[in-house]
Amino acid sequence: MGVTRRRFTLEFRIEAAHRVIDSDRSVAEVARDLSLVEQTLAKWVREERRRMAAAAEKGEVPLTAAERAELTRLRKLVAEQEKDLAFLGKAAAYFAANPPKQSGTR
Repeated sequence: MGVTRRRFTLEFRIEAAHRVIDSDRSVAEVARDLSLVEQTLAKWVREERRRMAAAAEKGEVPLTAAERAELTRLRKLVAEQEKDLAFLGKAAAYFAANPPKQSGTR
């Protein structure tokens, strides 16, 4: 039976890389805290530093830790609201197709 590889979202990889970049903690320490292979986290850190350098060359300012946290929070909120809207759309379609019966005693 083979070992299943773990998959990580882009947001997780960026956040993990910034735990190293934005602090004085080593790759090994952060990798241990997140139960990651050290080489994998080191690769993510290199990629993020390259991305940050490319953004700086273009004159773009990279997001701060607070801005990244706010962006993550807002993305979760938008996803939750999209689910709510999908549910409400289905409920509206149901009630449009099946109007409530009138118990009229007028």
